[in-house]
Amino acid sequence: MKCPACHSIETRVIDSRLSKEGDAIRRRRECVSCQSRFTTHERVEELYPTVIKKDGRRQEFNRKKIRGGLDKAFEKRPVSVEDREALVSRVIRSIQNNGEKEVNSSAIGQKIMEELRNTDEVAYVRFASVYRSFRDVSEFMDELSNLLNGKK
Repeated sequence: MKCPACHSIETRVIDSRLSKEGDAIRRRRECVSCQSRFTTHERVEELYPTVIKKDGRRQEFNRKKIRGGLDKAFEKRPVSVEDREALVSRVIRSIQNNGEKEVNSSAIGQKIMEELRNTDEVAYVRFASVYRSFRDVSEFMDELSNLLNGKK
């Protein structure tokens, strides 16, 4: 592993821990050359389906896109980083468990909506406003009404 401070490739592992979900290993490392310490995260390289966008284009699956959308929805909300990562992992596991080689972006969005509804209602409405492309306030109010009445 390359040291981010001095770029030496001589580093040693000081501590390793398994993440709560068990899908990643957090390693604390120290550079042998400059004694700088840094953290790395190891994940199993998994096969992800190709994402079919609304306009028919196909894209490589990107975990960061899901995380980025959720970060915007959770902005200034009392949801921990660990809970956010767990939500991302649940969405991805659900997609992978379908076993499909291709998945529509709408299916990913729908799964995210389900997870958000159970996690934080404000984040759910924020995400829904972008995901469903509300054209006016009445569509937004309809979604809020459905949320309050317990509908999907």
